[in-house]
Amino acid sequence: MSDEVETGHVRVRLDLSYDGSEFSGWAKQAGGRRTVQGEIEDALRTVTRSRETYELTVAGRTDAGVHARGQVAHVDLPREVWAEHHQKLLKRLAGRLPRDVRVWALREAPSGFNARFSAVWRRYAYRVTDNPGGVDPLLRSHVLWHDWPLDVAAMNEAARGLLGEHDFAAYCKKREGATTIRTLQELSLVRGEDGIITATVRADAFCHNMVRSLIGALLFVGDGHRPADWPGKVLAAGVRDSAVHVVRPHGLTLEEVGYPADELLAARSKEARNKRSLPSAGCC
Repeated sequence: MSDEVETGHVRVRLDLSYDGSEFSGWAKQAGGRRTVQGEIEDALRTVTRSRETYELTVAGRTDAGVHARGQVAHVDLPREVWAEHHQKLLKRLAGRLPRDVRVWALREAPSGFNARFSAVWRRYAYRVTDNPGGVDPLLRSHVLWHDWPLDVAAMNEAARGLLGEHDFAAYCKKREGATTIRTLQELSLVRGEDGIITATVRADAFCHNMVRSLIGALLFVGDGHRPADWPGKVLAAGVRDSAVHVVRPHGLTLEEVGYPADELLAARSKEARNKRSLPSAGCC
């Protein structure tokens, strides 16, 4: 596959954020469901007065109810459309988009840039509180309430056993033809002064339900239902465990997407398209 932009077009990078509460996820769906992609593409078509819908490619396709603070997408626009509209496009989008989605930056992307395949990591945060009184009403759409006291030290001990490159099949919803091998670069939890526990989860990529399943496993350790080595044993078994709950989506936020230096974008994009396998154990 090539990331060459069609002649006469410009690849534009968009940096954006959204509150996922009222969205059926990022990706457009049949049946008229409200999605982030659909809202932005409709707004782009309207403000550029175009008959054509310019399709977005995103760094990470979030599920229904999941939020984003640092999402990245790209769109290929005809050069004349970009030349005519780019100076006022950001403000016009702000006037056209609903209040739960915002585009913060629009700029011509460097050569080889692909919002999805050029990314080297995605960083999510999952927020949970074990306050016996529940969640602050002002934060209820962004923080999960767990009704058992949580031991953050035990959760961090369990998290360390999940770091590195593994087949995360036990923590993913399988998709036909897709690999579940990922490199988990960071998984750590901190309790803030307000009592809210924030889990930082960073990986080169994530498979479906991976973050929410990992958090579900760690919560079982934190509340004493499972020992600290249990999540690692589930990972090693390589199959879904019914005890691993996929926690609710509203506690999850895509915080940031990382990219390499401009001169490495094309190579990264090519590498990311290769289906991975783990080194084979055995003979030599």
